[in-house]
Amino acid sequence: MLHSIFLLLACQLAGEAVHRLTGLALPGTVIGMMLLVGWLAAFRAERPALGAVTGWLTAHLAIMFVPACVGLIDEGALMARYGIGLIVATAASMALTLAVTALVFRWALVRFVPEDGTETGAKPESIAA
Repeated sequence: MLHSIFLLLACQLAGEAVHRLTGLALPGTVIGMMLLVGWLAAFRAERPALGAVTGWLTAHLAIMFVPACVGLIDEGALMARYGIGLIVATAASMALTLAVTALVFRWALVRFVPEDGTETGAKPESIAA
């Protein structure tokens, strides 16, 4: 488990280093994620352990928002001035994200799942038996 946590942190650190050294327009976390995807493509044995760690992190995701919420408390003057605009922008981007996600999901269902409900390449129970 510690190895997987180290892998996540090392990829993020390497991504941040690449971002700062090269001045790429991509954020360091995105570069780190691409490094992680490359690592997982090269070393498939890492996937189960990393899956367990990421599952645990996802289950406790709410705890990770606490520092950001506490940071907002210090920005009371800015929130009073720009709060409505931030709320509108957040709501609009959330609605757009939900709509695009739903459309991509519907497209993927039509594209990759046949009408009989079986996945591409999977054998129906009547044929397999």
